[in-house]
Amino acid sequence: MSPRAIVAAVATVVILLLLAFVAGRASAPAARPPSDTSAEAGFARDMQTHHLQGVELALLVRDRTDDPTVRLLATDMITAQSGQAGQLYGLLVEWGLDQAPSEPSMTWMTRPASDGPGAHGAGHETHEPGAPMPGLAAPAQLAELTAADGPAADRLFFELMIDHHAGGVEMARAVLARSDQPSVRTIARGIIAAQESEIALMEDLLHKLDAR
Repeated sequence: MSPRAIVAAVATVVILLLLAFVAGRASAPAARPPSDTSAEAGFARDMQTHHLQGVELALLVRDRTDDPTVRLLATDMITAQSGQAGQLYGLLVEWGLDQAPSEPSMTWMTRPASDGPGAHGAGHETHEPGAPMPGLAAPAQLAELTAADGPAADRLFFELMIDHHAGGVEMARAVLARSDQPSVRTIARGIIAAQESEIALMEDLLHKLDAR
């Protein structure tokens, strides 16, 4: 399958998952909203921050690449991650919770996972309250990408975004292990499906770039 076809397939997965989210919201019965310090609230806040940096990375490479496949992939990422960040913002509004956290970021991931679906492999040993979210690019790395262009920008973007996506998948798996909220679980599963597909695509594109 060509890179363009893979990008189209990823976009289709994102659209289908968004439709499933909307359908689930319309049919789900009313439930008690999560608390301010719940895993759901922590995930909604932290993943917004995580996604918005992903959008920033994608915007940077979109304007610096010479490769139409990379530009298309970046545009799809901007659309998908902006949309998911908006959904998470909306959930906090629906739950009557502030967008600003009442405790340090990542605190929700330090708490034990439940015994429910997704609990396996989603422990809390490697995180501390206030620690950087997994996969976030450092300011110096953002500055390096800002200064790059052409194939050099593509290579750095792939390296940064592969790590960024892996961190997003880790966070999504962590909330699946801690939440039974259908809306949250739908978003988390959508993040995992889309970002694992994009990781595979970026690894392939990076391999081809290095082989030139």
